[in-house]
Amino acid sequence: MSDSYARITKDGLWDNNIVFAQILGMCPTMAVTSSATNGLGMGLATTAVLVAANALVSAARDFISPDVRIPVYIVLIATLVTLVDVSLNAWAHDLYKVLGLYIALIVANCAVLGRAEAFAAKNGVGASAMDGLMMGLGFTFALTTIGGIREVLGAGTLFANAHLLLGSAFAFLETTVIPDYKGYLLMILPPGGFMVLGFLLAGRRVIESRRAARAEALALAASAT
Repeated sequence: MSDSYARITKDGLWDNNIVFAQILGMCPTMAVTSSATNGLGMGLATTAVLVAANALVSAARDFISPDVRIPVYIVLIATLVTLVDVSLNAWAHDLYKVLGLYIALIVANCAVLGRAEAFAAKNGVGASAMDGLMMGLGFTFALTTIGGIREVLGAGTLFANAHLLLGSAFAFLETTVIPDYKGYLLMILPPGGFMVLGFLLAGRRVIESRRAARAEALALAASAT
């Protein structure tokens, strides 16, 4: 069981990451990642829906006719998204105003329905909830990373704070390297999202290629002995 959960964790966070591996959920990925805060908020909202949807689909899978399973899944997901939507409106209204329509569009996020169909409909509640959590955290990581890079380059801030995590290094950048640094507008606009995503995907491919080469070298060394 622990090996299964370890595999689920690795899949969700890296090997089968919604954005970096499956290239899904591009609408919110490009639209709301103009800042790290927006990416984090959207990612956590999607994570809540993924966990609850996977758990409910898994619990009800034996009672749902295969002929109507997709409409049932969509109704369950839409209900959960509505709850998340009104909760954000009530308790995080500023974030709700920024994310706006994209919260409701979680219903149409193919990753949410895809996990319900591919995993939750075939596995137990615990494993399904874990899968939703890890997929959601992987999605949150991707959106926050993209949003953070775009915000730093585009506005000179991180989580709306010019010195958060960057400290004196960023102060040096502001005062010495680029006085009155205000950022590059291109990074906040949609093309900036595609540029950042492209570089991150290239970096991931380099890491995967090196891992594969290292594993191959170890396998050859083991076979030689």
